[in-house]
Amino acid sequence: MKILETDNQHQLTLLLSGNEAVFEQVYKQFLRPLHIYAINILKDEETAREKVQNVFLKLWERREHLNIAGSIQAYLYSAVYNECLNHLRHEKVKISHQQHIIHSQQDYYNGSSAMELLDLKEKLHHALSELPEGCRTVFQLSRFEELKYQEIADRLSISIKTVEAQMSKALRVLRLKLVDYLPLIVWLISKIENK
Repeated sequence: MKILETDNQHQLTLLLSGNEAVFEQVYKQFLRPLHIYAINILKDEETAREKVQNVFLKLWERREHLNIAGSIQAYLYSAVYNECLNHLRHEKVKISHQQHIIHSQQDYYNGSSAMELLDLKEKLHHALSELPEGCRTVFQLSRFEELKYQEIADRLSISIKTVEAQMSKALRVLRLKLVDYLPLIVWLISKIENK
């Protein structure tokens, strides 16, 4: 037992002094179990991977300033736990903020929605007219005629990949051109979904 504690302490000392081989060894040893631990907390594999990577990155970048009492394992699990909790808190604040924006905009749009919708319609028409012809055609067939990508590809005699690329380009351009109308669009979507 004493030998194991001495080995862990020696490993920790080497790690904190910047020994890359020891860091790599610790990384390989704990990456998978920490990832599984983070998945259990976050219920999202990709976010869990990101949070574990953040912990290892901070460990390496701040190693000279860390004062780790106990084992490296206990430190890593504690750091991953805190990283996950911070993420969950941040997500909760984000959702709360988005709901606040929707509710605060609702009263405003209830009073002036007709004028805002007319303005949005004009901006959308203008933004669509600025798209390249192929891009505009694909967008209109998809969004206004509600055709599936394969149906658009067949109708225009182009590949489905071309349809996907044109839609992606159209959405990117429209998102930039209509960014000022995002709260109105979100409000409209919420009204449609609640009917």
